Amino acid sequence: VQLQASGGGLVHFGGSLRLSCAPSGSFFSVVTMGWYRQAPGKQRELVGTITIGGTTNYADSVKGRFTISRDNSKNTVYLQMASLKPEDTAVYYCNAGVRLGRWADISDYWGQGTQVTVSS
Repeated sequence: VQLQASGGGLVHFGGSLRLSCAPSGSFFSVVTMGWYRQAPGKQRELVGTITIGGTTNYADSVKGRFTISRDNSKNTVYLQMASLKPEDTAVYYCNAGVRLGRWADISDYWGQGTQVTVSS
């Protein structure tokens, strides 16, 4: 299973961007999907997650500005980012908890990362 993320780029302070991520390969279901980010010199941190049922969880730093959604028919997760700040600058990584078979355990997969840069 591979995760392909897209949508990063350069945006000005206060601007918006939308990231998307979808898995490819053979699997039974995608249980959870989410986004993490890593700024230079910092540890990777949670941005937010969404379950197959649509329950979301966000880091306090992005609540009210970022929205995670998913299209289960396409197994695609989206991260709509608004009111972006320079401190949101980071490489954003897509994450998915995937069942490879009906009775298989959930396996963790990561995308390659997409750069988001917010200029002041």
